[in-house]
Amino acid sequence: MSKLPKKFPEYSILYKTLNKKIQDLKYAKIQTQDKFTINKIQSNIEKYQKEIDRIKSIFPENFFDKDS
Repeated sequence: MSKLPKKFPEYSILYKTLNKKIQDLKYAKIQTQDKFTINKIQSNIEKYQKEIDRIKSIFPENFFDKDS
């Protein structure tokens, strides 16, 4: 296995938390009809996804794929 990042536990927890938050936001997006709220939710989803991508790039390839 490749070398893990220095703050491995923190990044791992953050990754899982962001994934959960994205799932919650996707559900909220389905439930709402207000276009402004939908746009705000989509913006947050994109922001969280960028952070997840950044975290994934720090870890060895396919590290988080086994959790999915």
